[in-house]
Amino acid sequence: MTSAEAGALRRLAPSARRFLAHRKGVLVRLALWSLAESGQAFLVGHAVARSVDEGFLAGDPRRGLLWLGVALVAVLSGARVVRGVFAQLAGVTEPLRDGLVRRAVDRSMARAAPGGPGGTDRAAVSRLTNQVEIARDSFAGLVLTLRSFVFTAAGALLGLLSLHPALLVVVLPPLAAGLALFLVTLRPMAAAQRRALAADEALGDHAASARAALRDLAAGGTEPGVERRGADLVADAAAAARTLAGWAAVRTAALGVAGHLPVLALLIAVEWLRGHGVSVGALLGAFTYLVQSLLPALHTLMTALGAAGSRLLVVLDRILGAETETETETETETETETETGPEPVPDRVPEPVSVLKSQPGPSTASASAAAFAVDMAAVPAVELRAVTLSYGARAEPVLDALDLCVAPGEHLAVVGPSGIGKSTLTRLVAGTLAPSSGEVRVAGRPVTGRPAAELAALRVLVPQDAYVFSGPVGDNLAYLSTDACRAELDAAVGAFGLGPLVERLGGLDGTVRPAELSPGERQLVALVRAYLSPAPLLLLDEATCHLDPASEARAEEALAGRAGTLVVVAHRLSSAVRADRTLVLDGVRARCGTHAELLDRSPLYRDLAGHWNS
Repeated sequence: MTSAEAGALRRLAPSARRFLAHRKGVLVRLALWSLAESGQAFLVGHAVARSVDEGFLAGDPRRGLLWLGVALVAVLSGARVVRGVFAQLAGVTEPLRDGLVRRAVDRSMARAAPGGPGGTDRAAVSRLTNQVEIARDSFAGLVLTLRSFVFTAAGALLGLLSLHPALLVVVLPPLAAGLALFLVTLRPMAAAQRRALAADEALGDHAASARAALRDLAAGGTEPGVERRGADLVADAAAAARTLAGWAAVRTAALGVAGHLPVLALLIAVEWLRGHGVSVGALLGAFTYLVQSLLPALHTLMTALGAAGSRLLVVLDRILGAETETETETETETETETETGPEPVPDRVPEPVSVLKSQPGPSTASASAAAFAVDMAAVPAVELRAVTLSYGARAEPVLDALDLCVAPGEHLAVVGPSGIGKSTLTRLVAGTLAPSSGEVRVAGRPVTGRPAAELAALRVLVPQDAYVFSGPVGDNLAYLSTDACRAELDAAVGAFGLGPLVERLGGLDGTVRPAELSPGERQLVALVRAYLSPAPLLLLDEATCHLDPASEARAEEALAGRAGTLVVVAHRLSSAVRADRTLVLDGVRARCGTHAELLDRSPLYRDLAGHWNS
């Protein structure tokens, strides 16, 4: 038994004892119905044997038919026995389901409550629905089949013994061998089931977190890392499924040994049994015991115990053992992340990096940007040539033949009514959206179809909903600048007024939990991350919408003072006033100029200015 399985059993044993102790009445009634089932199994084979030996072979057909009638009554009474068993079974399984639902809800509430570990409990839905139902069904099947096998086997073996002891000599060895082989597979199958369930949950969590951060992942050029992580998780899930299938094959072999060899052995040993005084009726009764009672019960036991038993152990451990995980999670989280970096799981970055270094050095992104060998002073930082974008063949274009040229180091603001195409423009420049026609260039190179790593070296896109992951504060700030030293991080924190937040989180080595940050605090973290990036172009798509005007001004001034080009989709008129130039999109034509020029030349800009001022 693995240490994980031993720990699971230790955690589950006290809960199981308490649960059963409160239901002694139900268990006693279930045992009484099971005794009736045992008697039924005994009567069927015994009556068949007596009908042959004492009736038909003895020349007394009436006696033979009488014994067959006894067997028929025993078979028909089985329906009443099964009904009684299932009625008592509900008294055990339904309370179990209700208790597991309460445990799962309590665990999720404790996680979200003040003082809890925080974060999104994505496995809660699985525990409340799929895992609870698996536990209920598996427990019911296990109780039903274990009870049935024990009492049916007792009745059948007692019947074989009553017919002739030699029958047990032939039947028991293959029966025991198959059962032993089956028991050997239980522990490995439980471990394989645990790995398969964990792999399935990890894959689901990764898909959920990646889907929630698709835009940020595309803007940051981290899709390859997410894709590799997803491929690894798929491979892990496939390997776990193959292992589980292998042990299932061994279990099937055990079922074949226990389910077919006893009948074959009995057929082969007929002559030997006849020589030891076994009558024809006893042989027929023995076959009846095997085919009608013992082997079906054994088959059901192996199927249920092999599948339901391992599933039940794993699922109960994940539901009931979750409380222990909740208690220790807070204690171990910081230590684990400090030693290994943030893992690629929900709310964590796909490829963790070490960011707190004593001395700065050349970054990977800088090296990639330098590989373009572009003279930034000789070419525009951003250039759009007759760019048109339509969302559909018959749809009106969002941008129609737009020409734009942004000089290196320029601060450009983009304004216009909601839905006019401002976010579309930033996506086109970032290279995450391809134009219907025309060309988009950044630093003199087309961005459409360019590899994500090259795009990440050229630009950073910060959206409205900032992406912050669970992990150290320093890792969050320097995610796009792997070689940022502590002095650079401290300077950036001061420039954006982020000091109080960093201090509250425990410094640069403190842990960020996204759920505990306000939208504005998450935006500031993402803006500092963009500020530290070596990319020469920053694109802010209303990335300051959750900041107050003073914080917005401070952030934009810090970003504008950074070496490189800044393009801001304005949330307030003050952003346009601070910019070198402003691009006005009105759905008909685009105008570009300074604040004063646009007040004079653009009616829409004058209307927007009046609206913002009011």
